[in-house]
Amino acid sequence: QSALAAYPQIAQAAVIVREDRPGDKRLVAYAVPEAGAALNVAAVRAALVEGLPEYMVPAAIVVLDALPLTAHGKLDRRALPAPEYTVKYPAQSPRSPREEILCGLFAEVLGVPDVGVDDSFFDLGGHSLLATRLASRTRSALGVELAVRQIFSTPTVASLAKALDTAHEGREPVVRAATRPDRVPLSFAQRGLWFLHRLEGPSPTYNMPVSLRLTGVLDHDALRTALGAVVARHESLRTVFGEDAEGAYQRVLPVSEAVPVLDVVATDEAGLPAALEEAGRYGFDLTAELPLRARLFELGPEQHVLLVLVHHIVGDGWSMPLLARDLTTAYSAGATGAAPQWRELPLQYADFTLWQRETLGSEDDPDSSISRQLDYWKQALAGLPEELELPADRPRSDTATFEGGSLPFEIPAALHARLVELARECQASPFMVVQAALATLLSRLGAGTDIPLGTPIAGRTDDAVEDLVGFFINTLVLRTDLSGNPTFRELVARVRETDLAAYSHQDVPFERLVEVLNPERRAARHPLFQVRFVFNNIDQQAAADAVRSLPGLTVTPEPVDLGAAKFDLLFRFSEQRGTDGTPTGMRGALEFSTDLFDVVSAEGLVERLVRVLGVVVGDPGVRV
Repeated sequence: QSALAAYPQIAQAAVIVREDRPGDKRLVAYAVPEAGAALNVAAVRAALVEGLPEYMVPAAIVVLDALPLTAHGKLDRRALPAPEYTVKYPAQSPRSPREEILCGLFAEVLGVPDVGVDDSFFDLGGHSLLATRLASRTRSALGVELAVRQIFSTPTVASLAKALDTAHEGREPVVRAATRPDRVPLSFAQRGLWFLHRLEGPSPTYNMPVSLRLTGVLDHDALRTALGAVVARHESLRTVFGEDAEGAYQRVLPVSEAVPVLDVVATDEAGLPAALEEAGRYGFDLTAELPLRARLFELGPEQHVLLVLVHHIVGDGWSMPLLARDLTTAYSAGATGAAPQWRELPLQYADFTLWQRETLGSEDDPDSSISRQLDYWKQALAGLPEELELPADRPRSDTATFEGGSLPFEIPAALHARLVELARECQASPFMVVQAALATLLSRLGAGTDIPLGTPIAGRTDDAVEDLVGFFINTLVLRTDLSGNPTFRELVARVRETDLAAYSHQDVPFERLVEVLNPERRAARHPLFQVRFVFNNIDQQAAADAVRSLPGLTVTPEPVDLGAAKFDLLFRFSEQRGTDGTPTGMRGALEFSTDLFDVVSAEGLVERLVRVLGVVVGDPGVRV
């Protein structure tokens, strides 16, 4: 109210909290302009955004001729009119080339048609993974280093543009290696999966399936040709692995030796789920065969299901829609006998591997990036619990089968909207609010007050690699401190600080972190954390969306359950947003180890988590 009254053309001001719909509380401002003044609401709002923290900026500003008063001359709050939310303020246009570039980057990363300088990155659906992508795009477009923390602190285009005035020059971009050595080592991310492959042998645990139902007339030859073109385009998909006296290395096969096989199998609807599961559980021999397999299940003349299976050592969740997109381009071209017209990739995964090692430096150099980040993690994870006490149905055995189940669930639009609103009030992201709720649930179920959760981070910190199929993703350990019985709002603040610090130290490969911290290892227990939390994951629907333009075909995702579980519990959340960024609900899934949990227990965990989310958005002041 003070900030509003201080605006030069405003004579009187009032700010109240309205609840015009039950449970929907909004901060609303009322302004009476000075005599003869024509108040520009957008300019007033811009001034408030500049001078106030995000959660104090009113949801609406209503211009009145006079404030209503009671008989005693006091503000009559009941007489203040409800704002008309259907009337939107015009987006403030960019006022400088930098703001113009940032508006474009915001829109591109968020997938929205237009962004004004006062629009908040997180109000439009942004989250930590997309913030990493925005930082990468900003580095390339403006040549400045942008920390993810800065995006949380200054989430609007206007505030971010101002903050960039003091930003440091961006680090060296990824460029194609002028000369590639004969022997290319593994990337840091690949090292861990290679170790597990050597330890366990061929296993379906790290298979990544994309299964798509294709309805219509399918050209088998064009599909085979398209698969070959995609494998030729992405070196990662024609890479095999070996080991010598210097350690593990990757070897890219020539295109002539890397011809993927498309097996065509006749089946029916009743036999399809079992056939998909059997095909998805294939064990790759990473030393001798392509890390990609394709199988086409023929259900009828115009009914097919395509399963593309990729080993995680050469791809991640962000890669699968890219693979699907390139497959679409190649198939569309092949169906007409033409070559695919796509933009040449600026580099390949092996080039990124060499750049990564050079950029992070040596651990023997105390001033290197990798040494500084390792120092942070040693301190941040000191004294971490060896194992979370989870409400399992059975004790942990000495060996794990890695068998698992999956339980889908939904978060309704109304609850999703309140979660987004609470995140805004706390200057956090919806990811952080849900993380705090999950930690609260686990703590109340007996896991204590020190809750480590594993979460993926995109790892694509340079836009030169954004079109590459490859294993870029890293895992962060986010430690949640519930000691002292904080309110939920206080817990979100703790989570926010922990997460932002982790994002600033995201380059240390998880596998290397395990080696350095050296926790007690057990074959049946994941090190450092046993519960994984994935938010806005790239799912099969994203891959299906990428191939909707296949000529003559209707494409829908086909469920495929490999029955595998890498962790005790894995909670997945995927936000759904309207074209204007409006929250429309979340899709969720709980993957659980059947070595430890029965289905009924998994159902109870989901029900309790949804209940916790409902309680904390209704009363963020509740103590955990």
